Amino acid sequence: MEMKKGKRTTKVLPISREEALHEAKTYFQNAKETLSKSPIEYGVYTEPKYVKEAAGMGYLSALRAIDSFLLAKGTKPDKLPTSIEEYMKVLKKIPHNGKLLAALTVVYQNLHIFAYYRGGIGVDMVKEGFKRAKGLIETFGKLSFSENL
Repeated sequence: MEMKKGKRTTKVLPISREEALHEAKTYFQNAKETLSKSPIEYGVYTEPKYVKEAAGMGYLSALRAIDSFLLAKGTKPDKLPTSIEEYMKVLKKIPHNGKLLAALTVVYQNLHIFAYYRGGIGVDMVKEGFKRAKGLIETFGKLSFSENL
């Protein structure tokens, strides 16, 4: 892994498509395990702490999946997107009828904004975010390793 130093933090970047995809899958699995620690009652998770942690990891799993594709296309690790706007701009250029952009939008809104930042605990909302994150991981896993990049 390569270190990128900024003013406030040190960010560890994946250096290969394999590494990025492995991280995406690991984040996703860890997120699902963390989420399972929160009981469900009346359609809501009863332990917001676990929901927030899981949502953060779920969101990052989707971003790492996109990173894997970009690295496969030849993007240098230090040139990977650094904001949601940059990730969305990248997805607009990939021909999948807007499905990838729609999936990232749901992941961003449901997991990152509503569940992580605002403490949303609705089971259906969180599950939809994870469903879309998993779809992005699967799609970019296939695209990253296809011969016709």
